[in-house]
Amino acid sequence: MTQQEALDILKLGHNVYLTGPPGSGKTFLLNKYISYLKKNRRKVAVTASTGIAATHMNGITIHSWSGLGIKEKLTELDIKKLLKKSYLRKKFKDTNVLIIDEVSMLHSFQFDIVNCICQAFKGNVEAFGGMQVVCSGDFFQLPPVQKQGKPKFIIESDIWPKMNMKICYLAEQHRQKDNELADLLNHIRNNNLQESRRILLNREDEEKTFPLAPVRLYTHNIDVDAINNYELNKINEEEIVYHMKSNGNENIVAILKKTCLAPERLALKQGAKVMFVKNNFDAGYMNGTLGKIIGFNDEGLPIVETFRGERIEVAPARWMIEEDNMIKAEINQFPLRLAWAITIHKSQGMNLDAAEINLSKSFLKGMGYVALSRLSSLAGLKLKGLNDLALLVNEDIMELDETLKQLSQKAVEFIEEANKRKLQKRFLESLPKGGAKSISTYMKTKALVDAKMGIKKIAKQRELTEATIMSHLEKLVKDRADINLEYLRPPECVLEEINLAFQESRCWQLAPARAILGDTFSYDEIRLARLFLEN
Repeated sequence: MTQQEALDILKLGHNVYLTGPPGSGKTFLLNKYISYLKKNRRKVAVTASTGIAATHMNGITIHSWSGLGIKEKLTELDIKKLLKKSYLRKKFKDTNVLIIDEVSMLHSFQFDIVNCICQAFKGNVEAFGGMQVVCSGDFFQLPPVQKQGKPKFIIESDIWPKMNMKICYLAEQHRQKDNELADLLNHIRNNNLQESRRILLNREDEEKTFPLAPVRLYTHNIDVDAINNYELNKINEEEIVYHMKSNGNENIVAILKKTCLAPERLALKQGAKVMFVKNNFDAGYMNGTLGKIIGFNDEGLPIVETFRGERIEVAPARWMIEEDNMIKAEINQFPLRLAWAITIHKSQGMNLDAAEINLSKSFLKGMGYVALSRLSSLAGLKLKGLNDLALLVNEDIMELDETLKQLSQKAVEFIEEANKRKLQKRFLESLPKGGAKSISTYMKTKALVDAKMGIKKIAKQRELTEATIMSHLEKLVKDRADINLEYLRPPECVLEEINLAFQESRCWQLAPARAILGDTFSYDEIRLARLFLEN
């Protein structure tokens, strides 16, 4: 099935299971459908089974959205307590489309519990209270983590057979531009061990060099920690340590710390290889963005140069859990971790240009598939170890995959081209309006300026650097937005001194003026003054 065919089915309002191999564009398509709904001001709940997956769509975990939290079962009394929460009542009242990404990592019993919660809030015994439910995932990925017994996917839940799911199996490949890698992944999906080993072992890795040392993927945390600490200790630079800060309920804080990829103790040095572990598109990074520390600014903020050559001053980020519009717990840390090595589990959902992969200690079927599918090309692979288990997948999932392909073909045939647009319009009109119009990042900053908030406070609230906020102010002034910056106006003596430096340099560029002024003023102070001198 093509992405357009799948999008057409989504717009018809059916419950959908969206699947396909890595790189087939599942998350891209979800974001396209989300944008379509938001553009038409329809409310959509964007969730995922894990916090890592949720960041790809600027969503939250299904556990947090539904009120399930960390519970593994809910009694009738628990549901009655949830029904009393005003913020949850409003959330469910306004929502008619629920998206759940990476459902392969969601337990079947959790899926059933979320269904019960939705039915209770909607007052509707239909599946998920009658909402359109869009699940996305790939059951060839690693299954839900379970201490005892065999983990069960959501297809084994009680509610799944009652949902009349349309299966959308994406067949196109958008990430892997390398036919050899696509062939390898298909061989693994078909449990063709001999061909998989042939492709991997007939390659020459010894002489491979990369412009930036590739990320090393390992099966166990102990290997990852040892490598990262070893590489950091090799760097002969001052070590800067950032400790995670936390507030709120101790038990919830503990959960946040456990699920957050940023470490409690983050030790960095100039030259350290790092990876961002949170999405912040305004600041120029996303979960999985690689780079290296090139220094620290005057305030001690790390400066990262990304793989693509962009420089980012990294501000602390916040992870929190809210309830009844109150923050129950929060943690604050720089959204970075050392990235010479990471575990295969933590790599799920990432796109890597290059990786050094050691599969010699694989202990689960599917580990090799997950690790190799992170790559965009086999040219980016440096294989350091392999065992046969790494190249095997669950036989039950293979059988299920064939069934899903057949059901997907039936879903394509189901689309009636003649009435398609009419039916899509009818479904859209059945959804009550209520989704807020999207607000640009500049207008979000303007709203805080209108409230006469200081630049430091704006940066902290928006989780951006002061330099980024200054860029927003410059853009707003340039676009002649209705903005009043007078409360930020520097003293006249400061404006006069900085103006003289600009006059002497005969231009309005920052570097020449800073060279004249020396360390008297920071770049941001000069930038702020320039806003009042140019206009």
